[in-house]
Amino acid sequence: MITIAVDAMGGDNAPRPEVEGAIAAARELGVRILLVGLSPELKKELAKHSHRGLPIEIVPASEVITMDDSPSQAFRKKKDSSAHVAAKLVRGGQADAFISAGNTGAVMAVARFGLGLLPSVERPALAAPFPTSVGGTAVLLDVGANVDSKPAHLVQFAVMGEIYYRAIFGTRRPKVALLSIGEEESKGNELTREAFARLKLSPLNFTGNVEGRDIFNGSVDVIVCDGFIGNIALKISEGVAAHIAGMLKQALQSTLSSQVGYVLSRKAFKSFRKKIDYSEYGGAPLLGVKGVAIIGHGSSNALAIRNAVRVATELVRGGVNEKIEQEISALPVPVEA
Repeated sequence: MITIAVDAMGGDNAPRPEVEGAIAAARELGVRILLVGLSPELKKELAKHSHRGLPIEIVPASEVITMDDSPSQAFRKKKDSSAHVAAKLVRGGQADAFISAGNTGAVMAVARFGLGLLPSVERPALAAPFPTSVGGTAVLLDVGANVDSKPAHLVQFAVMGEIYYRAIFGTRRPKVALLSIGEEESKGNELTREAFARLKLSPLNFTGNVEGRDIFNGSVDVIVCDGFIGNIALKISEGVAAHIAGMLKQALQSTLSSQVGYVLSRKAFKSFRKKIDYSEYGGAPLLGVKGVAIIGHGSSNALAIRNAVRVATELVRGGVNEKIEQEISALPVPVEA
């Protein structure tokens, strides 16, 4: 049975969503859950739910990393935090993966330095799924693990993103593209132009450059960029989605005159909200580390936690790390100037 360690103290509303999501995952996905955190609080929350017979255990941790903690300080000083203990369970072989909805910077530091990188990986990458207008999903990476990147790093991000896409979404040959300011090979800065040249030589299904507007149109599956640009794109997209949802809700409430029309439009609005809801995707995997680490949104609800466990389980079953190591090792070595 696959074992997933859940940082039960990380999210904004912890430990309630973490406990509820863990119970749902253990019941529906057939995985073993290790709830990591302050034992008294976890026991109290577990007592509120029916979980008899489910493979759920509590692993104590005496400290909690808050959203206000500096990532570097939290990593160095809170060694017995729930995030640290969850990562140690993976490193020690007691768990196959860990998930956390805690302080993103701190969790990334814990995962990167607590688990270590795969031998062939130079930098890890945070991969974020986006809903597309054609009903599918595109993955953008890196969305924040690295502020500065080199061309070789972008190539590795592309390989890791392609393997992740195959494992989670089942596409045998995902289309991979590079995020730039124009479709032409000559467009972009020095980083994107050099990365373009290297990606053309890779065994990936590389389709060239795409622009920011192409993230959502479904023309490609995996979109690669450095973490600085990717994080800005992610935050803008979240803000726009929330803004559109709010405006649409106001428009529906102010213009509908009939009860029947209101009910029908309300159903359509719920369908729209579900498509852009981060909880449907669970979280973003930090690809390239030893083991599997999923970082969720700070406001993750029980559904998001349950789906984060699902994603972690699929990555473990798909042998993603083994494939990353194998395919990055097989990349052609570029001739440097």
